[in-house]
Amino acid sequence: MLQDLRLGLRMMRKQPGFALIAVLTLALGIGATSAVFSLIRGVLLTPPPYREPQRLVLIQTARMDGRQMEHPRGWPATQWMEWQKQAKSFEGFGAYNWTFNFLVLSDGSVSMEGMWVTRDYFRVLGVQPLLGRTFLESETGAQPAPVIILGFNLWQRKFNGNPHIVGQKIRMSRQDTPPTVIGVMPPGIRFLPSPGAAREPNYNVNAQVDFWIPAPSKPLEMKGVFWSVVGRLRDGATPRQAQGELQVVAAREAQSEHDFEGFTPQVESLTGELNRDGGRILLPLLGAAALVLLIACGNAAALLLVRGLQRQEYAVRSALGVGRVALFRQVGTESLLLALMGGALGVGLALGAVRFFKLIGGHAIPRLDAVSTGWPVLTFGLITAVAAALLAGLLPALRASRLDPMQVLKSAGPKSSAGRGERRLLQGVTLVQTALTLALLVGAGLLIRTMMNISNAPSGYNISRILTMSVTDVSGNWADFHHRALERVSAIPGVQYAAFAWGVPLTGNSWPATLDIEGQPAPAKDSERIAVPLRAVTEDYFKLLGLPILEGRGIRSTDIRNAPNVAVVNQVFADRYFQHTLAIGKKLWMGSRQERATEIVGILANGRTDDLTHASQPEVYFSLWQANAFSKHLVVRTAADPRLVMAAVQRELRSVDPTAAVENVKTLQQIQSDSLASRSFAMQLLAGFAVVGSVLTLVGIYGVLSLSVASRRRELAIRSAVGAQQRDIRNLIFGEGFQLIASGIVAGMAAALVLSRVLRSFLYDVEPGDPATLIGVALLFAGVAMLACWVPTRRAARVDPVEALRYE
Repeated sequence: MLQDLRLGLRMMRKQPGFALIAVLTLALGIGATSAVFSLIRGVLLTPPPYREPQRLVLIQTARMDGRQMEHPRGWPATQWMEWQKQAKSFEGFGAYNWTFNFLVLSDGSVSMEGMWVTRDYFRVLGVQPLLGRTFLESETGAQPAPVIILGFNLWQRKFNGNPHIVGQKIRMSRQDTPPTVIGVMPPGIRFLPSPGAAREPNYNVNAQVDFWIPAPSKPLEMKGVFWSVVGRLRDGATPRQAQGELQVVAAREAQSEHDFEGFTPQVESLTGELNRDGGRILLPLLGAAALVLLIACGNAAALLLVRGLQRQEYAVRSALGVGRVALFRQVGTESLLLALMGGALGVGLALGAVRFFKLIGGHAIPRLDAVSTGWPVLTFGLITAVAAALLAGLLPALRASRLDPMQVLKSAGPKSSAGRGERRLLQGVTLVQTALTLALLVGAGLLIRTMMNISNAPSGYNISRILTMSVTDVSGNWADFHHRALERVSAIPGVQYAAFAWGVPLTGNSWPATLDIEGQPAPAKDSERIAVPLRAVTEDYFKLLGLPILEGRGIRSTDIRNAPNVAVVNQVFADRYFQHTLAIGKKLWMGSRQERATEIVGILANGRTDDLTHASQPEVYFSLWQANAFSKHLVVRTAADPRLVMAAVQRELRSVDPTAAVENVKTLQQIQSDSLASRSFAMQLLAGFAVVGSVLTLVGIYGVLSLSVASRRRELAIRSAVGAQQRDIRNLIFGEGFQLIASGIVAGMAAALVLSRVLRSFLYDVEPGDPATLIGVALLFAGVAMLACWVPTRRAARVDPVEALRYE
C-alpha cells in the first residue's frame, strides 16, 4: 500500500496539470455537498435542547370534516386539563401561548418575544434553568405572581450576563408591578409553534425565547382557544396510539360542551414539526448538490480513464507478473489521493459557502443561526471524498485490472489511444453528466420563471417609495402619542403620506379572528364560524398604498373610540358574503350579537396582502383609533428614496416619546423580498449548482471529442487521402458531438420531468413539466455545448494525412 501511495504521488508530480484539474473538479462537488450538509446538520439533524425530544408531541387542532382550518385555533384550558386526567399515553401536558412585551429603557424601549406557560411546561420539555429556578405552584394561580424567567440571549444582550440578575426587578410595559427575575434559561431554547399567534406583527417562531411568565391555572381564566399544547409520551406509547386516545376524550367532551364540536386533536412529532419548513427547502438542495458531486465524479473518472489509456506501465507490470488485484489497488489508490486532496479543498470551499449561505438565507431557512462548521463537516467531507474516489476510480481501476498485456504492448507507442469500446464508455459517462446537468438547469429555470411570474403578479397596491417600521408607545398615553407622531412625521420634507397600520402587506400581520355577519346564518357550532383576517389602519393608509375605495368611504380621522364602530371590507369579502345585496350598511360582530356592532362603510379594491402567490382573500379593516392596537407599523410614502428620511422619521418619533420602541425599519420592497426569501434562496443555490454542473459537463464533452480525434488520427488521415474534404471531416466529428449532446438532452429531459416535481411547492404559475422551460433550457445548453465541440472539430479538420500515415 505504501508503495502504491509513493507511485501515485510521483505520477501526480509528473502530471501536475492533470492532478490540478481532477482535484478542482472533485473539490467543487465535495464542497457543494458538504456546504448543504452543514445546513442540514444545523437545521434538521441537531435535536432541540429538550430531554428525549423524540417523545415530545404537539397537539394540533384539526376539523372533524377533514376540511382545512381557515383560522389557526388552539385549545381552551377546559379541554386539555381534562386530558391530563384521562389520557394514559402521556406523562404530562404543558400549555403555552406566544406573547411579547417591551423592556422599557430611557433611550428607546426594546421588544421582547416571550411565552405564557403553565407550571408543568418546563417539566414536560425537560429543561432546567442555568440560574435560579422555574415557577412554583403558588406563582401560577388565578392571579399569577409578577415573576419572570429570562432567555439566555436577552440576559447576555441587555443585562451583560450579570450572574446576580436573579432577584432583581426589571421594568416592562403593560406591567403595573415590575416582575422579579427568578431564573435564566440555557442558550438555544426556541419557540414552539403557536398557530394562533402566527400573524402577530412581532411573531418569529425561529427566534430564541426572551422570557417566560406564568399563565393563570384556573380553567375559568383560560377559556380562550389560543392555548397550544405540548405533551410527553410515556415509554412505549406511539403518536398514533396517543392520538386515538385523545380523539375519544375530545369526542366525549364535545357531547357536554357544544363549543368543542367539530374539532379533533391531531398529534404531531415536535421534531418533525420544527423541521418541516427547513426540510422542504434543504432536502431538494441536498439532492441538487449530490447531482453536482456525481457530475464531478464523472469528470474525474473520464480524466483517469484518459490518463490510463496513455500509460502502458499497467500492461508492462501485468506482463511481469503483477496480479489484477495489485493493479486495481494501484489505480484505486491514485483516485483516492486525488479525492482526498479534492475533499480537503472542498471542505475549505464549504466553509466559505456556509458563511455565504447564512448571509443570503437568513430569512429563508428557519434556525439558520444554529448552523456551524467544525469536525462534523470535516468528517462528512472525508466520507464524501472516499465515496467520490470509489465512484471516480471504479471504471479506470476495472479497466487497468482487465488489460490484455500482449494486445496493449503490440499497439504501444506514443500515439496509442482509446479503442471504440473505451470511447463508448467515455461517451456513456458524458451522457449521464449531460442528463444530470439538464435536470439541474431545468430546476433552476423553473425557479427563475417563478420569480419572474411573482414579480409580474398584480399585487393591487404600490410598494415603491414606502418606508415601514414597528412603533410601540410604552408610556400609556396611546392616543396622544399616535396623533402627535403622525403630525410630526407628516411634516418632514419629502413625506407625502404617513399612517399607522396593523396589517402591512406581506408581513403576515393581522388579527386571526372569527366574525358573525349580518345576513349570514348563525353557526351551529364554533367550527362553522366565519374566520377572516382583521386589520386596523388610520385614515391615509389606503391612499398611501394606492388602494382605491370602490364604494362608500374609507377610514376617517373622526372614526374615534366614542364614535360608532366602522369597517371597510375588500371586494372579495363583499362578493362572498353579500352576493345579492349591498354590503354598505351591513353589520359585523366579533363576539355575540348582543355586543356592539361594527358597520361596513366602504368596499376596498382587492390586494394580495398575505402572499403574492395567493389570490386575494376576504379582509376587514377597522379604524385604528377604535381598535387601539398595541404594537403596529408606521408606514410612510415619500417623494424620493424612502431611506433618505429614515433618520428624520426616527428622530421625530423619539422627540414625541424617548421611550417609544422603534424597530424593524425596512422599505416595503425589502419586506416583499423577505416574503420571497425561501424561493429566492432555492433559486440562487440551484442556479449556482446548475452553472457548476454545466461547466463540468462541457469540459467532459470537450474531453470526449478531443480523445476521439486523437484516437482516430489514422482513420481521419485515410479519409483525407482518399478525397474527403475538411468540411466532411468537420461534419463527421461534429456529428459525433451532436449525437452525444442530443442523447444527453433527451435523457436529461426525462430526468428533469421526474426531479422537478420535487420543486412543486416552490413554483408559482408554472408547472414542473413546463414546455417553454424544457425547450428553452435544452436549446440554450445545446448551443453552448456545440461551442465545446468547435476546438476538437477544428483540430480534426487539420490532421495532415502524410504525417499521420508516415508515423503509423
